[in-house]
Amino acid sequence: MKLLDHFFDWHKANYDKKVEKMKEQGICPDCRGKGYHATVANAYIYMPSFDYKCYNCNGTGSYSEWENPSL
Repeated sequence: MKLLDHFFDWHKANYDKKVEKMKEQGICPDCRGKGYHATVANAYIYMPSFDYKCYNCNGTGSYSEWENPSL
């Protein structure tokens, strides 16, 4: 069980570091400031046009909107 604890601690530390870096830059950690999520598609996969907007920052790409989302 200690191995899993170490893994989860490492994962949380990396996530916290990523969020801190994005906070300094002022961009959303989930979409990396783009305001949308990129999709993976190729010749074998049909991806219909969905709304790929980042719902965590409401499509703005800003950290302040991600931190305090308005419903």
